[in-house]
Amino acid sequence: MIVVIDYALGNPTSIVNMFKRIGTRALISHDPADIANAEKLVLPGVGHFKKGMDNLAASGILPVLSEEVSVKKKPILGICLGAQLMTSHSEEGDVDGLGWIDATTVKFQNDRLGRLKVPHMGWADVHFTRSNPLWEGIGDDARFYHVHSYHFQMRNASDVIATAAYGYEFATAFNNGNVFGTQFHPEKSHHYGMRVLQNFSKL
Repeated sequence: MIVVIDYALGNPTSIVNMFKRIGTRALISHDPADIANAEKLVLPGVGHFKKGMDNLAASGILPVLSEEVSVKKKPILGICLGAQLMTSHSEEGDVDGLGWIDATTVKFQNDRLGRLKVPHMGWADVHFTRSNPLWEGIGDDARFYHVHSYHFQMRNASDVIATAAYGYEFATAFNNGNVFGTQFHPEKSHHYGMRVLQNFSKL
């Protein structure tokens, strides 16, 4: 069973529906017992970083999340804001994150975007920078759907598993141990995203 964590931001239903399409059992929950009993976790999210951290704190699930991810090393996939929350700090709200990946979340640099507008919204080619179980069976022509005004700034290049470009190149996926994150939305990325979720479910 995969538990998609409900902390009142984003649309976890679309993720669960995609898991169902690939034949994987998934449940939306903020119940600590469900999180503890899950085989894998997904932390979704769309919105403001500080609101996300506030909602997680108010939900009361941070202790069990920390135990499952940091101590028991349960696989977890962060998507969009959910992945950003895994970083140590964000410029959005100037607030600390979960600190599960050695990175910060920074705003797109307007002086490097030219005429491009923020947020970055739409399909983007994704370059796999190193092999990873998430990319199994996905060709070099992969494209994924993005909606974001902030992106990861990784401290360790070895944690970056994919990049995309919007004015300049940025990390769009990371992995360190049991912690995976994608800036893009696999649940909105058709067959490419379906394969990412399928690969995650098989870890």
